Amino acid sequence: MSTSPYAALLVRDFRLFISARFCITLAIQIQTLVVSWQIYEITGKGWFLGLIGLAEAIPSIGVSLYAGHIADVTDRKKIIIACISTLLFCSAALLSFTTDVGGFMIEYGTLPIYAVIFLSGIARGFLTPAVFSFMPQLISRDLYNNAITWNSTTWETASLAGPPIGGLLYGFFGISVAYATDVGLMLMGLILALTVAAKPLPPVTEEEGIIEKIKAGLRFVFNNKILLSAISLDLFAVLFGGAVALLPIFADDILHVGKIGLGFLRAAPGVGALLMAFYLLHHPIQKNVGKKLLFCVAGFGVCMILFGLSTNFWISISVLVLSGVFDCVSVIVRGTLLQTLTPENMKGRVSAVNNIFVGSSNEIGMFESGTAERLIGAVSAVVLGGGLTLLVVGVTSWVSKSLRTLQRIH
Repeated sequence: MSTSPYAALLVRDFRLFISARFCITLAIQIQTLVVSWQIYEITGKGWFLGLIGLAEAIPSIGVSLYAGHIADVTDRKKIIIACISTLLFCSAALLSFTTDVGGFMIEYGTLPIYAVIFLSGIARGFLTPAVFSFMPQLISRDLYNNAITWNSTTWETASLAGPPIGGLLYGFFGISVAYATDVGLMLMGLILALTVAAKPLPPVTEEEGIIEKIKAGLRFVFNNKILLSAISLDLFAVLFGGAVALLPIFADDILHVGKIGLGFLRAAPGVGALLMAFYLLHHPIQKNVGKKLLFCVAGFGVCMILFGLSTNFWISISVLVLSGVFDCVSVIVRGTLLQTLTPENMKGRVSAVNNIFVGSSNEIGMFESGTAERLIGAVSAVVLGGGLTLLVVGVTSWVSKSLRTLQRIH
């Protein structure tokens, strides 16, 4: 078994794969920041920020189980290319809404923006299980942990760079330039994805019909106590503990740092996650995996409470950096568990279940945060969310001995 922290990067197709993912993630992060600030400028209300997440989560969840089935019976590269092409169209549509005619910006309102986000949610619903199941086909099994850590590092790097780039572009050059950059990066990601070699599908499972195949994927997850516990823990932690949807409010009304400050606030968790990812590349978690996972999710909840209470920009930035450190451990542990415990011909369906539990909980969490902000205010919403995250960790630790006592990931 290779012990080099750079082993996975020696595989050409894997390098191209994570390069494409970097460009796409960077584009999405820029787009997310610009859309959130655009919506807030138009409406001036936090609840509409929450609707952004809902507009993406509903279609993503709606297609997930079917998308997982498709990823297990169809050429995964073709699915990826089709989804990236759709996301490119969505980016171009958002750019078109900012067209300047005769020196005046055309005002389309928020409805077309939500419609584009809805379409992108469908594409991302199909993209997630295809990417998850395609990646392990590019590398050998002994490189899974290393590849997952590099995949996470690439994602975190793009997540780190995207928000400040988006904030700077929007702040200094305007919304059209920001969206044009989004389009260019998405196009580059598509070109890189096209250069990755197609891989044959593993043998299809024996269940007859779509419904039975989907049920088999659900049974696999719900019968595996470790997987179910890890996914459930992340679901509720992200659902209650995220403050991302409300960052425009904190940046504008509480910390008074504007668009550029918002970019740095959005990037701060990525800084911490990136640092932790690079650390884990050289020092993988070897023992007490379950306890470390629970500790890190609890630490994330504490960070959200401290962020909600802070009125100082630098304290807020520091706490968000620390939250990224804790979150990175959870992402890598859960990803490694999913890849190592799932058979090759079920990865699409299992990833789809994970996407319903965790992937879309980011977007649903945005809606939850927006609704809570409307009812009790931004500060109380974030503090309450952090407290509920700590409660979830306590309950999970109590009811799931298999996760609490998990020593190693094999």
